[in-house]
Amino acid sequence: VQLQASGGGMVQPGGSLSLSCSASPSISSFMGWYRQAPGGSREFVALITNSGDTHYRDSVKGRFTISRDNPKSTIFLQLNSLKPEDTAVYFCYAGGTWKNPHYSGQGTQVTVSS
Repeated sequence: VQLQASGGGMVQPGGSLSLSCSASPSISSFMGWYRQAPGGSREFVALITNSGDTHYRDSVKGRFTISRDNPKSTIFLQLNSLKPEDTAVYFCYAGGTWKNPHYSGQGTQVTVSS
């Protein structure tokens, strides 16, 4: 299984970005995102189950929204009200845990800076 992430970029604080990640071939496991800032440790961001249940790290609740298009095995992460501390490389993953995912895609950079 390959996970292909896209999106990301640079925005000012308070701005928004959208990330997406597609799995090929399609998979039925839960999918999610984790991030890693320069010099920082990996952090869980959000996940969504195949039935649509969602989970978020506390610091992004109310600002980030994860969604899923099951037929396309694609997940999306809408990042709103971005803060400088959200700056990191964001990775999508599937199955396992965010610390030990079964599959992980290449990262996409999110930079929040004025």
